[in-house]
Amino acid sequence: MTYKIRMMLVSFIDMVLLLISFSFSSYLVMDRNIEAIFLNKVDTISLIVYVLFSYICLLSMKSYKTLWYYSGLREIQNVAKALTLSICLFTIYFSIILKEQFLIIFLILLWMISLSLVAAFRLIWILRKESVYSHVSPHKRTLIVGAGDAGTMVARQILLSKELDYTLIGFVDDNPMKQNMEIFGIPVLGTKNDIRYLIKTYRISDVIIAMPSVEKSYILDIVKICKQTSVHVKILPRVRDVIHGQLSVNEIREVNVKDLIGREIMKPTSRINNYIRNKSVLITGAGGSIGSELVLQVAQYDPKNIILVGHGENSIFQIGMPLKEKFPQIESFLVIEDIQNKSGIEKVFNHFQPDIVFHAAAHKHVPLMEANIEIAVRNNVFGTLHVAQAASHIGVERFVYISTDKAVYPINVMGMTKRIGELIIQQFSEKSSTKFSIVRFGNVLESRGSVIPIFKKQIEAGGPVTVTHPDMVRYFMTIPEAVQLVLEAGSLSNGGEVFVLDMGEPVKIVDIAKNLIRLSGFEPHIDIPIQFTGIRPGEKLKEDLFYEHEEIMPTVHPKIVIAIPKKKPNFDMEAYLTELEQLLFASQDQIRSFLSEMLQKNISSEKKDDDKK
Repeated sequence: MTYKIRMMLVSFIDMVLLLISFSFSSYLVMDRNIEAIFLNKVDTISLIVYVLFSYICLLSMKSYKTLWYYSGLREIQNVAKALTLSICLFTIYFSIILKEQFLIIFLILLWMISLSLVAAFRLIWILRKESVYSHVSPHKRTLIVGAGDAGTMVARQILLSKELDYTLIGFVDDNPMKQNMEIFGIPVLGTKNDIRYLIKTYRISDVIIAMPSVEKSYILDIVKICKQTSVHVKILPRVRDVIHGQLSVNEIREVNVKDLIGREIMKPTSRINNYIRNKSVLITGAGGSIGSELVLQVAQYDPKNIILVGHGENSIFQIGMPLKEKFPQIESFLVIEDIQNKSGIEKVFNHFQPDIVFHAAAHKHVPLMEANIEIAVRNNVFGTLHVAQAASHIGVERFVYISTDKAVYPINVMGMTKRIGELIIQQFSEKSSTKFSIVRFGNVLESRGSVIPIFKKQIEAGGPVTVTHPDMVRYFMTIPEAVQLVLEAGSLSNGGEVFVLDMGEPVKIVDIAKNLIRLSGFEPHIDIPIQFTGIRPGEKLKEDLFYEHEEIMPTVHPKIVIAIPKKKPNFDMEAYLTELEQLLFASQDQIRSFLSEMLQKNISSEKKDDDKK
């Protein structure tokens, strides 16, 4: 039965019930039957006016829009308000306008009988629905947020599959045109603002957010609403899967922080395929967060082979297994080697003769490197030097160095060593046929050592969640998006560029902590405390993506720009690295001082040149 037909039927039943109420009240108070009422002009007009007023008041309370969907106390309250308003208007109309008087007992009785009959009709419907739903499995009583194409696809699979343990109760959608609709016989129950009420009324256990193209802020609002209850919140996969019809309900997953911060990944361009296809690709740090994602994304473009180079055997093994499972046609080589070992790296390059190199190996944990300065220098500086030298020696076509926003105005050892790595790569680009380039970006979500895994463990332990400072902000993007843009940047390189990825707006770390707490079903400060511990050694409140002396030039890709130094860096690589190598046996304070002074001189000289211009 369609909504319009149901509305007409309910309206007709209400009018009949109101007519019965008026007739019965007249009979009890004035001993007039229905025939006598219609023979008396005033009584006939009174009956018509009362029924009309009541119907208009019921319409104004949206009784006919909510009856079939919002079964509960609120519906009965709306009926009571409507009929109370109706009896008041009826009394005013006849006593003031027509100068006719009705017995107070008649008006009271009319109101009571009308309310009883109309409310009873709705209660019968409510009990009928409750009876229907009582036979439904109490497990996974599901509400879908989004009544569009994606929500419809989810609903179809839930209804057609006998294996899925979901019982679809209804939809929620903010589009006013979709209210009072049915999809496969399942009603659109209301808007986002009704979610809490619907969860309680229909005993919802699972909410599926089926709006893959909406803003992250909208999803966060829904999550906040749902997490005030005990429901499980799940979300649809990526929007491109929905567009291409690849959606499976089995892929619906729990909402995570990536859904609240990450952006939709742009479709990769053909440029990536053009320079990777049928090429030998070597990836250092292949077992790390960025390196392992590089391995899997590179494999999608049909390279000749992939050489996975890493120091940790477990991490290389763990990425090597899924690589062989997902891409059995791609020849892969798992190489356990330390980039600090110059002769070992040279042997790897001489043996495999790679065409493309992605240098992702680095020590990146800021406080840890503050306490292990010598290791940070050996790995991030001299390890980079060894890889670049080996690549240049055999004539690698392209070399992409993964940098960080902490290399911009660095105050910590990790950032300083990564900045020196940038300078090393820039110098190699000037004297080598290899197209050396740098890709600089901020934090990636859920990488090893990032705040996300730490916060999750703290929440599982019951808190507190520790945040260094309430004003601490960072740039964030998802690992897949960062890696895809790294591949795009590699395709754009002509040699010597510093590519900077569009990171969007910086995000407060404390906001991430609050979101994760809510995603875990708790309330910040109430269920899980947040504790501010103070800024750690080497940390800044805010990171930068550019130096002041760098000019920003757009590229053909909307999420990648080039940072061009206005003046060649004042960096004598050979002399500097010779002196730095000799200092590795000195104290940590001496090494730090040397790193800081050298980089400060470099920055200062470029600023002075800018001022002169």
